Amino acid sequence: MTESNGSVPSDERQTQAEQMPEWEKRFRAPRVSLPDWAEDAPDRSLFVSNATGTYELYAWDRSSGDQRQVTDRPNGTTDGVLSPDGDWIWWFDDKDGDEFGVWRRQPFAGGPDEAAVPGLDPSYPAGLALGRDGRTAVVGRSTDEGGTTIHVARGDGADPAEIYRHRESAGVGDLSHDGSLIAIEHTEHGDAMHSALRVLRPDGTTVAELDDTEGGEEELGLEVLGFAPVDGDTRLLIGHQRRGRWEPLVWDVATGEQTDLALELPGDVSAEWFPDGGALLIVHGFEARSELFRYDLAQRELTEIETPAGTVSGATARPDGAVEYLWSSAAEPSAVRSTTGGVVLDPPGMKSPRSVPVEDVWVDGPGGRIHALVQKPAGATGPLPTVFDIHGGPTWHDSDSFAAGPAAWVDHGYAVVRVNYRGSTGYGRAWTDALKHRVGLIELEDIEAVREWAVTSGLADPGRLILTGGSWGGYLTLLGIGTQPDAWALGIAAVPVADYVTAYHDEMEALKALDRTLLGGTPEEVPDRFEASSPLTYVDDVKAPVYISAGVNDPRCPIRQVENYVQRLEARGALHEIYRYDAGHGSLVVDERIKQVRLELDFAERYLPKGA
Repeated sequence: MTESNGSVPSDERQTQAEQMPEWEKRFRAPRVSLPDWAEDAPDRSLFVSNATGTYELYAWDRSSGDQRQVTDRPNGTTDGVLSPDGDWIWWFDDKDGDEFGVWRRQPFAGGPDEAAVPGLDPSYPAGLALGRDGRTAVVGRSTDEGGTTIHVARGDGADPAEIYRHRESAGVGDLSHDGSLIAIEHTEHGDAMHSALRVLRPDGTTVAELDDTEGGEEELGLEVLGFAPVDGDTRLLIGHQRRGRWEPLVWDVATGEQTDLALELPGDVSAEWFPDGGALLIVHGFEARSELFRYDLAQRELTEIETPAGTVSGATARPDGAVEYLWSSAAEPSAVRSTTGGVVLDPPGMKSPRSVPVEDVWVDGPGGRIHALVQKPAGATGPLPTVFDIHGGPTWHDSDSFAAGPAAWVDHGYAVVRVNYRGSTGYGRAWTDALKHRVGLIELEDIEAVREWAVTSGLADPGRLILTGGSWGGYLTLLGIGTQPDAWALGIAAVPVADYVTAYHDEMEALKALDRTLLGGTPEEVPDRFEASSPLTYVDDVKAPVYISAGVNDPRCPIRQVENYVQRLEARGALHEIYRYDAGHGSLVVDERIKQVRLELDFAERYLPKGA
């Protein structure tokens, strides 16, 4: 029964919510991102929320408390930037998740969208930096035909000026506070995993260069963290890997002076400026958890900022000195908190149920100790049906943070194991860089070592093991059930690489560059490596039932290479199911995401062998 306007009456909505399973509530409960704020109008903020059932951009005027939805597209919108003066919201407009499009903008207070940079054709985005004058924009573009180009738009009606072009991948890092300097990251040396830095004037002339990939035996990367937020200040905060992990340093691009902070923290360290330019907000990630610090540049003092145990997935320092951060743990849903106390932004509506805490496991593997995170139903004892949920990336890591997907498996009686295999971030540069040339196979060696622990420890039922994951995790799923056919009872792969050669030829240019770095060349140059790392090579050895979901507009793991793999399964009558949906590399629509999880749970219920 519905009201006359077509909406569901409030009492009926409450009944539906009460009857809804806990795992579904975790997906439906409104959540928000860490709000971004305008540098010169800090009461104006921009955030992402799924409050309408689709992830979209929202404007928030803190002075009045008013919030409004900025974008409204069938497949959602998450890529947005607030101009420093707070007057404009820029957002990236692609087609049904294909990531190929143009920047649009609309006034903060509301109004029609308009083309943000007339004169630039659609492309894949390669960074964006907006000037404080409300007119200047530095726009990075990537296309399969032209590689990377960077343009300066003045907002005066003239065509944007191209200031950079290269075949290899690059991107806009930041624009200085006074608009006189532009920092870019580039991989002109051909190593897509380790960027070099260049600082340009708006006319394209070079001011400074920094390249840690040259002159040494080790492959080291650099990243732009941001210019000092002070007019005329030529200090650029960057990240480096010179001591085997990510750490920040301050580079004065005018004098060349480099100030190494030497923080002596064991994990990866990122940073951003406090608004006065006199201190840094430090985010330290170590062994799947994170913590915050304030670093005083004049006193060279590091002071811890108290946060609960878990993961800080974003943090920002406000003009009043307060720090706002997005925090969660495996058991506790995410919340935007402040060092002044309390929750900063609490969306109305249903609250997400908690889940179970994560347990840490360390397993000896062929490349060193492997960190795995384990969740299991409260009070359950093994051996349990166990899901190995493999993260994407590959340069990413699973952490002690809230995730609705693993929690859904736990609710249905499964143990969940997540493995930070070689290639994962947060365990040092050598661990992250270990993938080269034996791509996929190295990660599976680590997963196999943790699988062996799970079985011998009594946690996992060896006959009821599911290998699953999305993106790179989906790739490892298909590769794993082909190269380790007796180890897994089911394979469930979302948006995977399935046929590596076809994927290379169809994917976006930036990913082609990454594949050339990982495998040492193109499929024509190193065919044996692509063959050894491709799930299609082993498809005829697959014994487990296979479930695959794929976005028909996916530019990262394109649909044609998935179809090639499915056709090979069909040709030999292998048990499989495929679900195709009208979006890109995943979905921003809550109903669609729930549908996909429900299909995965149903597949496991139907085809996983029953326990004793």
